[in-house]
Amino acid sequence: MAKTKADKAVVIEKLEKGMKDAASSVFVHFAALNVADETAMRRSLKEQGVNYTVAKKTLVRRALSALGHNSDDLALEGELAVAYGGGEDKTAAARLIHEAAQKFTDKLSIIGGIFDGKLVSEERMREIATIPPLDTLRAMFAQVINSPRQRFAVVLSKVAETKQS
Repeated sequence: MAKTKADKAVVIEKLEKGMKDAASSVFVHFAALNVADETAMRRSLKEQGVNYTVAKKTLVRRALSALGHNSDDLALEGELAVAYGGGEDKTAAARLIHEAAQKFTDKLSIIGGIFDGKLVSEERMREIATIPPLDTLRAMFAQVINSPRQRFAVVLSKVAETKQS
């Protein structure tokens, strides 16, 4: 059933608001993804605070132009969806879609996105997708900070062992 102009305006408004308020947005090309797999993926995205919306390319382009982005730079081809959100973690949407793309090879791929208010290419969005979650980054930072102290403690214990011998 064809959508009316009012229906299309609602979709454009939803996409525009979602992309504007989101920490980041990812444009996803999907093909031959069955309903069960897509439903499972949507649930896992929703648990992480990421919304997933399937929309026509023309509606996505209109939402992008309303936000002041030139969508001519992106290759929006085939079936298109937009994953947006993530709350505090700006990389959540890209990372979760990247994980899903690894699970559903040849069925799902990242074709671009919006990060820090700028339209970014497929390559840049894939780089962003490989950044670990915020909690992991914090743990890695704490490890780097504690590493010299740990090494110093090991050296002191070895010195103490040799003096006792």
